[in-house]
Amino acid sequence: MIKVEKISKSYYIEGKKSIIFRDVSFEINKGETVALLGRNGSGKSTLLRILGGVDYPDSGSIKKSGSISWPVGLIGGFQGSLSARENVTFVSRIYCEGNKSRVNKKVKFVEEFAEIGEYFDKPFKTYSTGMRARVTFGLSMAFDFDTYLIDEVTAAGDVNFRNKSKKALLEKKRNSDFIIVDHNMFGLEFDCNKAFILDNGKIREYDDLEEAIKIYKRLFD
Repeated sequence: MIKVEKISKSYYIEGKKSIIFRDVSFEINKGETVALLGRNGSGKSTLLRILGGVDYPDSGSIKKSGSISWPVGLIGGFQGSLSARENVTFVSRIYCEGNKSRVNKKVKFVEEFAEIGEYFDKPFKTYSTGMRARVTFGLSMAFDFDTYLIDEVTAAGDVNFRNKSKKALLEKKRNSDFIIVDHNMFGLEFDCNKAFILDNGKIREYDDLEEAIKIYKRLFD
């Protein structure tokens, strides 16, 4: 269960305060998969980062039971001067509480999933966008969470990698819930129970995904 109560978020851009959203509240129960819709700049990614603990709201509260992933495929936490192996090892040590055997298994999983060969041991900053996507997505799939935050990651990489990513996500969906940001409506394949439309700093909630998509297209197409 995730219960969000009156959270607000703003940033200062060139000295001017920009409000992303204000007093947003919603509740997601166990077993629910949610599609998060909204035009570019509406705050979808910001909301996912807040839910994943990567960013913090200016005010309000978030209560949760169960584990929530960081946004799947997030690159921001990777150190560019370190290799993929070193970055993945660092994260795995935190989540595996230093258990060396488990850490080694996670690193091996990501290395095999990413399929970037010798680049796995080269500085992350030298990677192409596609290679970065492979590594960061693989890291997310290496861990089990009750809820996964998915921010259009299925659009990254080549066709084979996108298919591989979708297959991995569908496997995770057997035991986990998703909150999905997806302009291409790939979320339909995950049987979303409800949808949120984020617009002008507010959230509209819909129990019918098809109805939400029709309203979304009418608003923003």
